[in-house]
Amino acid sequence: MRLQFVLTEVLSGLRRNLSMVVSVVLVTFVSLTFVGAAALLQAQVDKLKGDWYDLVEVSVFLCPEGSTAPTCAEGETTPEQVDELEQVIDTELADVVEETYFESKADAFEAFTELYPDGYQGTQLTEGDMQASFRLKLDDPEQYQVVDDVLEGRAGVEVVEDQRAVFEPLFQALGRASMLAAGLAGVMLLAAVLLITTTIRLSAVSRRRETGIMRLVGASNLFVQLPFMLEGAIAALVGALLAVGGLWLAVQYLVMDWLQDSVDWVAYVDVGDVLAVAPLLIGIAVLLAVVSSVVTLNRYTRV
Repeated sequence: MRLQFVLTEVLSGLRRNLSMVVSVVLVTFVSLTFVGAAALLQAQVDKLKGDWYDLVEVSVFLCPEGSTAPTCAEGETTPEQVDELEQVIDTELADVVEETYFESKADAFEAFTELYPDGYQGTQLTEGDMQASFRLKLDDPEQYQVVDDVLEGRAGVEVVEDQRAVFEPLFQALGRASMLAAGLAGVMLLAAVLLITTTIRLSAVSRRRETGIMRLVGASNLFVQLPFMLEGAIAALVGALLAVGGLWLAVQYLVMDWLQDSVDWVAYVDVGDVLAVAPLLIGIAVLLAVVSSVVTLNRYTRV
């Protein structure tokens, strides 16, 4: 009997404040979409880092003929200097470097001709135009600075380059987009809290007579407040489910069906990531609704 009464009150409250309930649903939907987008952007950054950081290498370019670098004052790197550098890598950097590959001029020219069989931008290069280098795969890509400290400035080394620098601008852009989405989500969540609070207050004020009768017959605070709490929770839950559905559609059709077909060498977020974020969005929605309801109802319906 009590359950039936609570459900009846909830339905009655939703009908009476339909416009406000719709507003709560829409604002919750928009705000949680931003929350989910921020979480998915961060997941995308983690995927890219996980895939690309394992592939990137540190390139140690040796002195070519005519280089103006101070370490190349004696001219092109000699075989003796190459052997010395290889020994340094095998000893001083043994704990950092997982794999070492020496690319001679001939190797570099072969790779170049495979990549640009007709020359680079109409220019035909020769083996003598190539630059020898060491390619170092690190156990931990974050240890680049250790390699740079050991090899930078040694005779025969023109420059030490970390290939991660190529990807850092992309990671930074995605990270900033994630922070922007999180900031917008915070503003929208505040708006959702205010709307939920207003909706519950209006509902409580419009049903003062019913709550007064319930006080007279000895109803507990929880029993009086439960219908109002459920109204807010239902509206927020519907908004959360709409946000999950919107994110699922965006990932399915924009990312998996479009981006992945266009650029298939990048690991993208998928619907599994959306489903992983869904409990978080639903939990935030229900928590906001319950907290907002309790704070409001303690003032307007307390026995």
